[in-house]
Amino acid sequence: MPDAQLSKTVLEPVLEPDRAIVDPHHHLWPGEDRPAYLLDELRADTGSGHRIEATVFIECLTAYRESGPDAMRCVGETEFVRPIAEASRDGNGARVAAIVGAADLRVGDAAEDILAAHISGGGGLFRGIRHAASWDPSDAIRVSHHKPPPHLYLDATFRTGFAKLAPLGLSFDAWLYHPQIPELTDLARAFPETAIVLDHFGGPLGIGPYADKRVEVFTDWRRDIAPLAACPNVFVKLGGMAMPINGYGWHKDPAPPSSEAFVDAQGDYYLAAIDLFSPARCMFESNFPVDKVSLSYRTLWNAFKRLAAPFNEAEKDQLFRGTATGFYRLA
Repeated sequence: MPDAQLSKTVLEPVLEPDRAIVDPHHHLWPGEDRPAYLLDELRADTGSGHRIEATVFIECLTAYRESGPDAMRCVGETEFVRPIAEASRDGNGARVAAIVGAADLRVGDAAEDILAAHISGGGGLFRGIRHAASWDPSDAIRVSHHKPPPHLYLDATFRTGFAKLAPLGLSFDAWLYHPQIPELTDLARAFPETAIVLDHFGGPLGIGPYADKRVEVFTDWRRDIAPLAACPNVFVKLGGMAMPINGYGWHKDPAPPSSEAFVDAQGDYYLAAIDLFSPARCMFESNFPVDKVSLSYRTLWNAFKRLAAPFNEAEKDQLFRGTATGFYRLA
């Protein structure tokens, strides 16, 4: 969140401050081409009022090895995060309890060696990978950070690499845009033994050709997410929709939204996903610091608590802690 906008944040009272939370999606990076977000910055956010007990690091092109085979350089990210995660066990705040790294699964059978290196470098913390497929034919929609080709999840060589995950006990984080959801459904059906989690609702777009088409986008998303939810090996992260690509424009507003305004704008997505997947396969996520461009960590989790209000205590515990703990096998 820009400093000028952050200074205008209304400090909302924390709702249900004693509720235990696992945040299953955040990033860490050194201050090179962007402001640093490391343990101190993470602790400032997770310690801002909510009871965040553990978190999961998700890959973000951080600290790749500078030498060695190109396909293995991604292991440097796991090696970078591991000592940060170990330092977070000091009892002074949320601990980074698991690592999700990256690997280009288009290397096919050679993916097994990359995954083994991640497991070794993770010191017991490595849980799986994310290989982003986010692509859209519009020049107004940027290709995701892994620079994927169209139809990545349908690619035969990619699937050869993907097949190496389940035998090693590893999960897969999927990141794509909403028109690509049927391709993930096809992948999930082909590999029913692989645990998959859909990041950020499947990226409902709200810019470029999707601008000012919020009703149409939601209708298309709802139609395509239902078959995916029918795959019992697929879970979903509820969050990550405060990015500029989602089209809400909060990053440009003079002041960030309140938790009530957030719920009014996005509540339909949350309730539809929970209805389709059930709380047992849904987990709230922060996507910080990326979503910090639009609102504070404190406000975001207040919004999640408002969204969860209709559910019973057992269901709330799954949404805030239990599903993430089980999916990522957190101790």
